[in-house]
Amino acid sequence: MGKRIFVLLAALAAWQNWERIETFTGLKPTPQEVAASTPVVLYATAWCGYCAKTRSFLAEQGIPYTEFDIEKSSEGRRAYDALGGRGFPLMTIGDTVLRGYNPEGIKAALR
Repeated sequence: MGKRIFVLLAALAAWQNWERIETFTGLKPTPQEVAASTPVVLYATAWCGYCAKTRSFLAEQGIPYTEFDIEKSSEGRRAYDALGGRGFPLMTIGDTVLRGYNPEGIKAALR
């Protein structure tokens, strides 16, 4: 019985810390690695209406991007904070940082 409880607790701990395990083992790239390989990175939340509008705009324009939900990704949250994050969405397109829903700014940064 004791081994079963230990296995269940170990599985629960792994599940709760899976993001850290992925980053530590190299299975999941860090936000900095993503930004270096993907020109468009979106820092957002699931509940944000302007984030949803930004996702829709990017999809309509066929613009590939990588998204970090800053409430679920501690690495994404740290990158968001390092960019001086205030408000949502926050995007990086290459070296350009865009704040808020800004279709014209996105188009200009991609030129």
